[in-house]
Amino acid sequence: MAEKYTVLGAGHGGKAMAAHLALMGADVALWNRTFDHISIIKKRGGIELESLEGGPHGFGKVSLVTSDIAEAIAHAQVIMVVLPSSAHADIAKIAAPFLKDGQIVILHPGRTLGALEFTKVVRDLGCVADVTVAEAETFIYASRTDGPAQARIFRIKEAVPLAALPSSRNELVLESIQHAYPQFIDGVDVLHTGLNNMGAIFHPALTLLNAGWIEHTHGDYQFYIDGVTPSVARVLEVLDRERVTVASSLGIRARTSLEWLKLAYDTEGVDLHEAVQNQPGYYGIKAPPTLNHRYLFEDVPMSMVPMASLGIRYGVSVRGMDSIIRLGSIIHRTDYWRRGRTVERLGLEQWSVSELTRFVQEGVIE
Repeated sequence: MAEKYTVLGAGHGGKAMAAHLALMGADVALWNRTFDHISIIKKRGGIELESLEGGPHGFGKVSLVTSDIAEAIAHAQVIMVVLPSSAHADIAKIAAPFLKDGQIVILHPGRTLGALEFTKVVRDLGCVADVTVAEAETFIYASRTDGPAQARIFRIKEAVPLAALPSSRNELVLESIQHAYPQFIDGVDVLHTGLNNMGAIFHPALTLLNAGWIEHTHGDYQFYIDGVTPSVARVLEVLDRERVTVASSLGIRARTSLEWLKLAYDTEGVDLHEAVQNQPGYYGIKAPPTLNHRYLFEDVPMSMVPMASLGIRYGVSVRGMDSIIRLGSIIHRTDYWRRGRTVERLGLEQWSVSELTRFVQEGVIE
């Protein structure tokens, strides 16, 4: 059981996790690349945490607050990466020289193929330490920053799938964090967690298909309730079918978006449009205020591109996903196919399904 944790990233999620871990009695280090962002936390010695509905609250003492990655990595056995997935490769680069045998790195969340990317980067840099990299399917908290040394938790998810690379180490990782986070459950392997990434389906397409409305109102409308019209829902359904088919090509039975809505929110409908409208939790959620938002700059290259890339590699038509990727690239004046997690960038382009499956399950390259 881990008693010492390092949290990398002091944004909405990182501060909430560091404070909560500290309140649970863990010895916590908090790292952020820019020290000015965490200087007040260092002065105060911790983070004030508030929660809704009787959740964790109080002053969480953080024993180490630093912008020195070597110091942060040396602090703990378990390293929680709570940063946008677009930063995973950069974090792997700067952390690689300092990782030690027996450490566990958990990406919160991995999005799609995050653990594979992180592992490849540290290995390419010559890191030979026996480190276990794992990823969560989604972020465990709904949280936000209330001030420079304050955080607020709105909700803690009750069950979050988590998988290690290789999955033969799932139990090791789950046991190491079970005392603090019994909510994490066995996510099978990182292909399952990555291909059950619902944000890849909902976020980019819903943002792009409502681009005019977002720019005109600065997000002043209900993102899901107003934004998911029958036509938009049909696009989401096509993208979802492509994701499920990509998973099937790898021998994986992925949850459909309708199944996920039923599992996560006990919400049903004859189609996706009706199910979304029947989800009371979506009422009141506003749209992004700008198109320069993580729903595009993170979810397109780190979620949708790897899914589509796997589809192309293993013979699945992903024309819907490709359309969304290209629209996002046009609007952001970049090439998300070049920037994203493709099978070529991850060194998987020659691997058969059986080779990829064996690697994620056993860590063996045939």
